[in-house]
Amino acid sequence: MRDFTPLPPEKEVTKKKKKKTKPPAMRKTAGSGKPGGYGEQGAGDDDGEFLPEEFESDGEDGAMRGVGKRAHCGSSSSSEGESDEEEEEEVTPKVYFTSRTHSQLSQFIGELKRTEFAGRIRTVSLGSRKNLCINKDVLKLGSANRINERCLELQKNKKSSKTKVEDDKRKARQAKNSCGCPMLRNRSLQKEFRSKVSDQGALDIEDLARIGRKIGTCPYYGSRDMVRSADLVVLPYQSLLLKSARESLGLNLKNSVVIIDEAHNLADSLTNMYNSKITSSQLKAVLSHLDTYLNRFHDVLGAGNRRYIQTLTVLTRSFLRVLINNQDGASTMSSMTINQFLFSLDIDNINIVKLCQYVKESNIIHKVSGYANKTTSIQDGVNQFDLQQEHDEGSSIACFQALVDFLRSLMNSNDDGRIIVAKQKLSGQPEEAYLKFVMLCAEKIFSEVTQDAYAVILAGGTLQPIEETRLRLCPSLPPADIKFFTCNHIVPPESILPIAVTRGPSGMAFDFSYNSRSSPSMIEELGRFICNIVTVVAEGVVMFFSSYDYERRVYDAWTTAGTISKICKKKHVFREPRNSADVEAVLNKYKETIQSCKNSQDTGINGALLLAVVGGKISEGINFSDGMGRCVIMVGLPYPSPSDVELIETIKHIETISSSFLVGDDKASGRKYDDECELQPGYNILRKCTKGGREYYENLCMKAVNQSIGRAIRHINDYAAMLLVDSRYAQTSSSKSYSSPTDKLPQWIKARLSCAKNYGEVHRLLHQFFKFNKQKR
Repeated sequence: MRDFTPLPPEKEVTKKKKKKTKPPAMRKTAGSGKPGGYGEQGAGDDDGEFLPEEFESDGEDGAMRGVGKRAHCGSSSSSEGESDEEEEEEVTPKVYFTSRTHSQLSQFIGELKRTEFAGRIRTVSLGSRKNLCINKDVLKLGSANRINERCLELQKNKKSSKTKVEDDKRKARQAKNSCGCPMLRNRSLQKEFRSKVSDQGALDIEDLARIGRKIGTCPYYGSRDMVRSADLVVLPYQSLLLKSARESLGLNLKNSVVIIDEAHNLADSLTNMYNSKITSSQLKAVLSHLDTYLNRFHDVLGAGNRRYIQTLTVLTRSFLRVLINNQDGASTMSSMTINQFLFSLDIDNINIVKLCQYVKESNIIHKVSGYANKTTSIQDGVNQFDLQQEHDEGSSIACFQALVDFLRSLMNSNDDGRIIVAKQKLSGQPEEAYLKFVMLCAEKIFSEVTQDAYAVILAGGTLQPIEETRLRLCPSLPPADIKFFTCNHIVPPESILPIAVTRGPSGMAFDFSYNSRSSPSMIEELGRFICNIVTVVAEGVVMFFSSYDYERRVYDAWTTAGTISKICKKKHVFREPRNSADVEAVLNKYKETIQSCKNSQDTGINGALLLAVVGGKISEGINFSDGMGRCVIMVGLPYPSPSDVELIETIKHIETISSSFLVGDDKASGRKYDDECELQPGYNILRKCTKGGREYYENLCMKAVNQSIGRAIRHINDYAAMLLVDSRYAQTSSSKSYSSPTDKLPQWIKARLSCAKNYGEVHRLLHQFFKFNKQKR
């Protein structure tokens, strides 16, 4: 199992073998115009390229497995430079620094450059192909998956560059592709790239891409080759935390120090990487492609290939059956363990491990989708196969990839996750049916890192409460092995003003719990409150709502009541768009508006108001420093919806592990939920939770609050007010059996938090705060 990595192997040797065997015979038959043979009318010449070579499941796997461990070596094995590179000494100990996004890594490199270490240690940044590829033909494919596929394909084609260029367009295209990627051909340029990068010290992804373009060589593989000799490797989460990615990059964590930044949601990030989902339309597409392929090649395929392709068809059919079969009006959502799922579909006798191995080694998904694309392009009357392939390859490959990922998920151990079956609703709503594997066991994935590494450091601004993180990531580690360190914020206490706002201007108590937040009087009172706030606070105000739907409801109600036009006398109003691609443009306008108001004082408009959503793009990773965010308003407590099936499964899992570690008997406590296949309503589950599950649910809410309000203070001279608008923020721990929300605020905010009894007090505190900070600066 350890050797089994989802890495597409280099199949150069076997490809050559294939060329020599059956296809020539087929070409003769088709070419000579005889009926029969393999030839299907109009599809004759090239169909051989869609046939996999004969597959012996036990015999070949040893031979094939050695290939592809380092995909990149295949592309250069003929060169004499190979041997020096392989013998390059692996530097230990190494430091691996990982964060969630490329922009966070660039920030880290920027800060590193300001220290003396930048010149003393060899640093290399790793990024995705999408960020580092400089081959224009590959880049224009757009999606990360398609760029990865094309890159690996180009390297596989390296050897077979003997195709003659003839008049036929298709042949010509083959010849062009087959020489591999032009950015990797010249080994001396790769060496030049490495020496140039070494000379320049710490560089981020943009710098690497720039140098690669200048020299004309691939920065993606150039930087990968530098990992062995580097002291510090800076890389995104996926590359370090996914086992398959670590192995394909050749990362060795033995005796290394791993630093994981932005670790407040690490357990969820880990499990999300191993989730997989396939929709009914993807299953239908895969099924029709497999059927078409089998009909066409049934007589030519060897027994091994035919058996495996038929097995794939059987599985796809049974997955589809379970999604469509909803006549009894049963619950549309159900969750089950892997074994329950396999038994209920009657597919527990299929060897999924071998099937996945076959898919990986035979390259069958490319063959089938390639043939499907060709046939659709012929049916559409577009014989320009290459044009068509550019656009369709991604979609059919994506469907197959989703199926393969889902099959691979079924190889997890029974307790590690749950399968969620979401059937088509009877009322014919457009929501599509899907199957999803939800990974629950973060501890298992994380232990692969902790076992190898010398030390692991989790860093973040909002790591507390730490107990839940420990429980989910390393429950079996003795507490003595875990050190926790926290320090005060760099910003002086008088630069922040957190207030729990319990009442509005007319004295009405704020309650944004699910049942009362939509009442017209509550929305109206919030509107009056904001109209007052925008007069006191200059520059930028960011206001967070718990969901897009609620933000829309409030905005519509305010527009009707004329509240928006009142606010617009003081501030321009902007809204966070649902589509994350449009966020950049809205933020730029918001910024420009604040700048222009600063410069011209006479219009009466003193800045801008941005309506944002917790968990949206704006609440994570966007900096509202200085005038961009002088005041952050959090409306209510953004608890996630208990009707979310995945969330409830996670809560049940955490409740189980927390009680098993308290009681010490993991079997007994696990029985509380295990055999329930039908889902109970989320609220019932939450009520049953005693410790860990309830705690996790509250933590999710408060971590979201911490992330959102932390956007405003970004450097030592920054200052901002933070308004927590809901009477529940004023609850003390003793008033309820469980903790008060404000107990979970970061220490530097909690220490300054004041609880305002009425709106007048809020107004006074804000007025004094901004007056003091303006004079100070």
